[in-house]
Order: sequence, then C-alpha cells, then structure tokens
Amino acid sequence: NKLGFDQQIAALSRSCSYHLRDLRRIRPTRNFHTANVIATSLVQSKLDYCNSLYLNLPAHCINKLQVIQNNLARAITSKRKFDHISPTLRSLHWLKIRERINYKIISLTYSALQSGKPHYLRDLITLQSTRSTRSGSFITLSRPPASKLKISNRSFYYMAPVLWNSLPAHLRQPAPPSSDNSGQNNTLALSRNKFLSQLKTYLFKFSHPP
Repeated sequence: NKLGFDQQIAALSRSCSYHLRDLRRIRPTRNFHTANVIATSLVQSKLDYCNSLYLNLPAHCINKLQVIQNNLARAITSKRKFDHISPTLRSLHWLKIRERINYKIISLTYSALQSGKPHYLRDLITLQSTRSTRSGSFITLSRPPASKLKISNRSFYYMAPVLWNSLPAHLRQPAPPSSDNSGQNNTLALSRNKFLSQLKTYLFKFSHPP
C-alpha cells in the first residue's frame, strides 16, 4: 500500500544470493570468461530486469542492489569479502547500479525519439522548440514541472527529459535532413550501437571517477 520496493529488493537479494553461492562453489573449476558469462546470465540479468522502476529510489534501496553487484564482482574475480571493490568493478567495465538504471532510462528515450516506439513512451516526451534553447544544434526535451508527489517525480514522464538534457551535446546531435525516399526520418544522428557505446563511456566516469 506504500508502493515501496523493499520487499521486492529483499526477494531479489535472496534469489541472487542463491546463484552467488553456487558460483563461488564452482569458481575454482571455471576460468574467468566462463564465470563472467554465468554471472552475467544468472545474476546481472536479474539486477537489470525492469531496473527502470528503481529510478530515484532512496539510497538505502540502491545500496542493497549495489551490495549484490559488489558480491558478484568478488565471486567472479575470487576477491575476499573485505577487499576494496571499486577497482574490481572498474576492471570489469561495469557501470554501478545507479548508472545502470540511468542507462536504461536514456536508452529507452533514445528508442522512443529515434523510432517513435513504443508509442506509450514516445507520447510522454516532447521536443523543445529550438527557438527557446540556447542552441538549436542538439535535441532537447521539454521538462515538465515538478510535482509535490515524490513518486510522480520518479516517473519516465518527468525523469526522461531530466536525464536526456543532462547528456553532452555530441550524444544529442540531430540527424541531417534525409535526401532520399527511404521513408526513414531519424531524429538523432548517432546509430543505436554508437549511441549506447558512447553513453556507457559517458556514464562510466560517474560510476568510477578518475
């Protein structure tokens, strides 16, 4: 009745812990690559599943999810319980939980802008008129007014423009006008693969500051 995620995160933690115990048990007989594939398939996939719903959860909830990822990194790399984990996460090239959530929201926003699908998300975002921005050289979204309800400010409708407009200009470059009759009217210049690659590079510095 409080629309909290404590019970869901507790259940997720139990499920991941079960797989982590098995991974630690077999880790001495598996090489790093195999252990990494198992970890990604069985545990990291659970952390990423519908993780956009975790957007802007209280820090204590995000920290519980981060503990799972930290333990997963230790299991893969055979680190001890109290070894400093940040260098390990960096070496694995993993975004931390908060940045993984932002990555999901921004990638959904990209898809909605580029393809117009899914329609139920595309209808929630509005391109800002170039005349009302400092520069018309990149794609900016209109930001809705903040609500007094905290749960409303966790919605895609509110947070997608906030996260999108915080991206550097090179990720928001508009596509050049189409000169053919292909019927494709892309909004953004970068292809999906290039956008996601550069987005991860951008978010990585927030997960692992230099």
